[in-house]
Amino acid sequence: MKILLFGKNGQVGWELQRALAPLGHVLALGTSGQPGLAGDFRDSEAIARTVRTVAPDVIVNAAAYTAVDKAEGEPELARSINADSVAAIAREAAALGAWLVHYSTDYVFDGSGERPWCERDVPAPLSVYGQTKLAGEQAIQAAGCRHLIFRTSWVYATRGGNFIKTMLRLAAERDQLKVIDDQFGAPTGAELIADVTAHAIRTARRQADVAGLYHLAAAGETTWYGYARHVIESARAAGRPVLVRPEAVQPVPTSAYPLPAPRPHNSRLDTALLQQTFDLALPHWKIGVSRTLAELFDK
Repeated sequence: MKILLFGKNGQVGWELQRALAPLGHVLALGTSGQPGLAGDFRDSEAIARTVRTVAPDVIVNAAAYTAVDKAEGEPELARSINADSVAAIAREAAALGAWLVHYSTDYVFDGSGERPWCERDVPAPLSVYGQTKLAGEQAIQAAGCRHLIFRTSWVYATRGGNFIKTMLRLAAERDQLKVIDDQFGAPTGAELIADVTAHAIRTARRQADVAGLYHLAAAGETTWYGYARHVIESARAAGRPVLVRPEAVQPVPTSAYPLPAPRPHNSRLDTALLQQTFDLALPHWKIGVSRTLAELFDK
């Protein structure tokens, strides 16, 4: 099996290189691409030519514009990367008869209510980022290619910048922190996303009827405040240089940190369909976070 992976240097893309390797030959491209092959999603025509040149059996797209606040000021660029190039890939996948795996986000929802969002719920994104990610989903569905779309939330990894690393840095610099406590979701590791992706591709190659849209997130739920407390308590228990004590982490509302892009208050994702379809059990979010912390502490 020939697999074309876009976005190899991102948090999820990096883990996908490992997880996909046992499935066949993986050609992984970053933004700079390779001679004759493009990886920059600002140029949808070049991306389409790359797909035609490689002619893969499976395309896995981990490339995305993820600067949520910055997207409010450059919507055209966000749409080019998150929707236009995704549409180009989807059209090429349909022409080739290839599978397309793509990642989306909890930001396609408006964050209302307290019930976990399921795949049947109607999206209503609040931000440019969410709107462009939804447009990418819709382009794939309209193209008619065989696809797996995974919506996920609060992604982290040992690689790249993320909430865990930010909290560790701030906790070593300050004796008090204020963290948002009215946004709910599940921190989800890039490693988990990559491993589930590989498992789903194996299944899809045998059972084409599993094609569709799925929610993929770790089990359980927390707030950014609860997430921060877990990170800081773990760091203190490991003897890391932390100034702030867990009780000095203060919960605050979203309104305490005004940002250009509105955030959904409810980012809970119902993963029952994914687990039932692919016979999976998703681990609690603390398991993955604790493992990532252990890896970071060993560095």
